[in-house]
Amino acid sequence: MLADLALGRMRSKIGDLEMALEGRFGDHHALMCRLHLDHIGHLDAMIAKLDEQVEAMMAPFRVERDLLTTIPGIGPLTAAAVISEIGANVTEYFPDAAHLASWAGLCPGNHESAGKRRSGRPRHGNQHLQPVLVEAAWSAVRHHGYLKALYHRHVMKWGGYRSPTAKKKAIMVVAHAMLVIIWHVLATCRPYDELGADFFTRRLDPDRETRRLIARLQALGHTVSLQTAA
Repeated sequence: MLADLALGRMRSKIGDLEMALEGRFGDHHALMCRLHLDHIGHLDAMIAKLDEQVEAMMAPFRVERDLLTTIPGIGPLTAAAVISEIGANVTEYFPDAAHLASWAGLCPGNHESAGKRRSGRPRHGNQHLQPVLVEAAWSAVRHHGYLKALYHRHVMKWGGYRSPTAKKKAIMVVAHAMLVIIWHVLATCRPYDELGADFFTRRLDPDRETRRLIARLQALGHTVSLQTAA
């Protein structure tokens, strides 16, 4: 019975689990497992009651919640958490998306000295909204579209996928972008309009990109000659 509780990839090891439990599982172990299972059941019941309460309290804001769920990475619970922090009438407290991002602590820090702009850490913002948006951003970058392309663009800019720092910085950029999208969705009462995974490539200036690539090859010591494709 215990081995059959295995989930995910552990289900392929049920036979090994049965052998591991055989002969070394006494009444004391059974009691402890029963207490843990009862505790889990109690927690599940509490979560279900809280979900019912959240659903009841979200009744006046179902339209806004449904609009937010059109954004990749945002489900009903995340949408409820966002609305509980910033409200449904977002323009009442935040005149534009920049004010909301600053309040949430998801905008870049401002560190300028002697006329030179230096890297600054983001300011401390709403401690409840930040982690929700970061989790939503990790979910969003798994979906093919603009937000995934934005994440890839900044990961490569800051060191590539082998760099944990690059991925952390890039996910904060995505979280900021999602908060801007949230403001516009709530302010306009319109669902999310997907810009597409090719958003950045469509915006490239072919002549400028050609000059950039030529300059990069020349810096590596190559002689470049161009021939127009037929």
